[in-house]
Amino acid sequence: MPPTEGLTDGKAAIPLYQQVIDIIKNEINSGAYKAGARIPNEFELAENYKVGRVTVRRAIEELVQQGYLTKRQGKGTFVNAPKLKRKIRQKDDVQSFSDACRVNGMEPGACVISRKILPADSTEAQFFGVPVGTDLICVERVRTADGVPVMLENNIYVYEDNAYLSTAPLSNQSIFEFVRNRTGRTPAFTDPCTLEIACASPEVARLLAVPVGEPLFYMEAFFFDEQRRPFIIGRQRIVGSRYVFDI
Repeated sequence: MPPTEGLTDGKAAIPLYQQVIDIIKNEINSGAYKAGARIPNEFELAENYKVGRVTVRRAIEELVQQGYLTKRQGKGTFVNAPKLKRKIRQKDDVQSFSDACRVNGMEPGACVISRKILPADSTEAQFFGVPVGTDLICVERVRTADGVPVMLENNIYVYEDNAYLSTAPLSNQSIFEFVRNRTGRTPAFTDPCTLEIACASPEVARLLAVPVGEPLFYMEAFFFDEQRRPFIIGRQRIVGSRYVFDI
C-alpha cells in the first residue's frame, strides 16, 4: 500500500491534492505502480491517504492531463508507460535520443519513413552558409522507446557533404552515431533551439499512433559540431504524454 506520510494540512503547506500527486508519481517512478497496472479507485485512495475523494479526484485528473495515468470507462484508471526524459536547450550539452533512452533504461528504435532531397530555403541557407536552393537531404524517421512511438524526427544535412545518407542503413540506430563514425563530426552545440505546440495531422497521427489533432511538442534545433561549424537542423514532433524535457 502506498505510504501516507507527508500529507499535511495548513495554510503554509503544499495543497493536499498536490501532495497526493507527488505520492502517486513516486509510486509510479519506484515501480510500486507498474506500467499498465490499475491503481486503486478514488474511495480506496482517499482511505489510504486520509483525504477527501474530491482531493483524490483532482489529483487523478491532473495526472491524467500530465500523461501519467489513463482512465478507461468502466474499467478504472491505469498507469501509462514511463515517459522518456531528455535534456534539451543545453548549448554545450547535446543528448541524442538514443542516449536519452539508454539513460532511462529503455531500448531506442528507429524506422525510416522517407529520404528527400530538398532545396535550402533562406533560413536553412543562412544557417549552413550555402546559397538558397542548395540541395539538402532530409531523413525522416519515427523514433521509439521500448517499441512505443515517441517522436517523428526530420534531420537535415547538406547533401553534398552527406550524400551517403540517401542509402545508409539508418533503422534502429542513432543517426548522430552513424554520421560520427562516417565523418568524425558530431552535434555538440545547439543555438537556437525552440519549442512550441503543434497539432497532429492525419499522417503524423498515424505514424505516432495518436489521435488526429492531438497537441504535440514541435522542436526545432540548429546544431553545430565540436569546431562550431554548422552541421544539422533537427525538426521533431514529439508526443507530450510520452516525453519529459529536462531543461
